[in-house]
Amino acid sequence: MKNRIIAITAFSFLLCLPTLQSCISYSFTGAATNAKTIQVEDFFNNTDLGPANLGQTFTNKLKEYFQQNSSLRVVPENGELQIEGTITQYGITPIAPVSGAASNQRGDPAALTRLTIAVRANYIDTIKPENNFKDRNFSFYADFPSAQDFNSVQESLERKILDQIYIDIFNATLANW
Repeated sequence: MKNRIIAITAFSFLLCLPTLQSCISYSFTGAATNAKTIQVEDFFNNTDLGPANLGQTFTNKLKEYFQQNSSLRVVPENGELQIEGTITQYGITPIAPVSGAASNQRGDPAALTRLTIAVRANYIDTIKPENNFKDRNFSFYADFPSAQDFNSVQESLERKILDQIYIDIFNATLANW
């Protein structure tokens, strides 16, 4: 009797499987889209402090991220998915204040300094327009010891911050998070 119940349950599950598969649109890459192409327009660097090539570097790395983490093909125009934006913040801020005596000895009022980068993006999904967004902000930061020369850590901090922003943009556009 027990084997018969198991057989009926398994058979019922197999009959329902095609129906369940049609309801689920998930990819193991995380991309929940039927689109085949994405158009990534140049992100412009609209900051005072950011490196001159930051916009171009950001755009190229974002294209690479989409290619490596989805089956989308990057196209120069008429992409089924389209993204563009602006780098809006590149700021260095002292944080973690130290006591007055300690700051006088070191000449620095903070033990840590924070680099923050922010991007504003617009996204168009021509297949599912309900996924579109406009002027969505993505930002991240990284801290470093104030005693350390910024130029010596700048590249690694930027890479860490931008890598997180690429993930956030990918999740907001393709994973619908």
